[in-house]
Amino acid sequence: FFLKMSAFSLGLNSFTVPFSMHSENRSRLVSSLLTETSDGIVLLEGGISKERNDTDHELLFRQESYFHYLFGVKEPGFWGALYFTETTVKSILFCPRLPDEYAVWMGKITTPEQFKSHYEVDEVMYVDEMESWMASSSSSTNNLLLMNGKNSDSGSMYVPPNPPPTMTIDTKTLFPILANQRVYKTAKELELMKHVSKVTSLSHVNTMRTIKPGMMEYQAEATFLHFNYFHYGCRQLAYTAICACGPDPAVLHYGHAGAPNDQKINDGDMCLMDMGAEYHCYCSDITMSWPANGTFTDVQKIVYEGVLNAQRNVFEILRPGTSWVECHKAAEKAILTAMVKLGVIRMVNGVTMDDMVELRLGGVFMPHGLGHFIGVDTHDVGGYLPDFPKRESGPGLKSLRTARILEKDMCLTVEPGCYFIDYTIDNALKDDKLKGFIVEAEVNKHRGTGGVRLEDVIAITEESFTNYTVAPRGIDEVESVMAGNKWPPLKDLYPELKR
Repeated sequence: FFLKMSAFSLGLNSFTVPFSMHSENRSRLVSSLLTETSDGIVLLEGGISKERNDTDHELLFRQESYFHYLFGVKEPGFWGALYFTETTVKSILFCPRLPDEYAVWMGKITTPEQFKSHYEVDEVMYVDEMESWMASSSSSTNNLLLMNGKNSDSGSMYVPPNPPPTMTIDTKTLFPILANQRVYKTAKELELMKHVSKVTSLSHVNTMRTIKPGMMEYQAEATFLHFNYFHYGCRQLAYTAICACGPDPAVLHYGHAGAPNDQKINDGDMCLMDMGAEYHCYCSDITMSWPANGTFTDVQKIVYEGVLNAQRNVFEILRPGTSWVECHKAAEKAILTAMVKLGVIRMVNGVTMDDMVELRLGGVFMPHGLGHFIGVDTHDVGGYLPDFPKRESGPGLKSLRTARILEKDMCLTVEPGCYFIDYTIDNALKDDKLKGFIVEAEVNKHRGTGGVRLEDVIAITEESFTNYTVAPRGIDEVESVMAGNKWPPLKDLYPELKR
């Protein structure tokens, strides 16, 4: 099956991704590079297969993201090159030369010609032939472009590989161009993103209908993963699943090894499920919040509607030309309004809701940023690059993963949340600028109740946006789905969400 098509597919209901998507990405890159230099060779190293600690247990391989973006290769141990001049462009893959015994343990060895046909590149050679190829190519170009830069989400550096000593090395040009290119999705990428978010949405709905009080949080994770893989071939999750119930939603990145979705789900809990499928290394990231017993309490309704109104506030201004920072503030305004309704915040004479936003009161209840770019990585690259807006300061704003002005073909998540976190509440009660707004006796009633987050995957269009998240959002929709009723409904009752 692997050799029969120049595309990625796992058959049945799985999505077919043409490898022309990656050739388009390569063409876009070369066009951008030609504005900076007349010729060169781009060299990228793919991911390598790793074992667990000192054992021979091979970890499930996932391709390095930049390499996948340009070549779509699923196997480890590859290198890739783009040779370009003003008149010529060639794409070259270098595959590992495997020993004959590989066929016994791992299956039939694929030839360079078979890789060439499958991945739609101009040439495939072995890795041990790469240095001689580069030496021969240096007669027409001596300009070797390597990746070298910091990921603004992780803080980790992309360290360039060790190149042959015969070429002039450029480690400044490639990284900002390629990172910025990944911000803007092609039509084929957007179709794939739309599919993965549809799968994720349907899987969340299935999880909502399956999980009941008395079950464990990890059963929600298992239900979600099984649906994605069994029905749509999504073998990996886009990130560690967050299945937080009761007080656990107040831990923003719950689900890690120290808190592995291991608590019992109780009647009356709010459940926050932040999970996303991944297919062909493209990610979705959707968060649902719902009552474990299927019915919201009056207090849960206030908090939930506040977060949903935060999404609505953002969606009203979500279009090219809008600042992502302003989107974040619009979300905070809705959440603070809900907190006033709940009685945990008081209005002070002469101070408007906008003033409270600027005082960073919203960071007490939503300490994370509004969302992030998404694509080949869940927290996709390009958030903070040279010549784009710098990171803001202050609670909430400092956690924004980008401060850029929105443009067509950007793909992002919109994920406002409202949480009752002891740490942020305690600090606010000690802060002379904030403590006068907080009704301590009332906010204390909500400690230990967790929180609510709603997260959609959206793409910016020519004049507005489109929402790839096909999930129940209205309180009536959530309760209807959990009662077993049809989803999606025949009529959309919330057209402002643009699902």
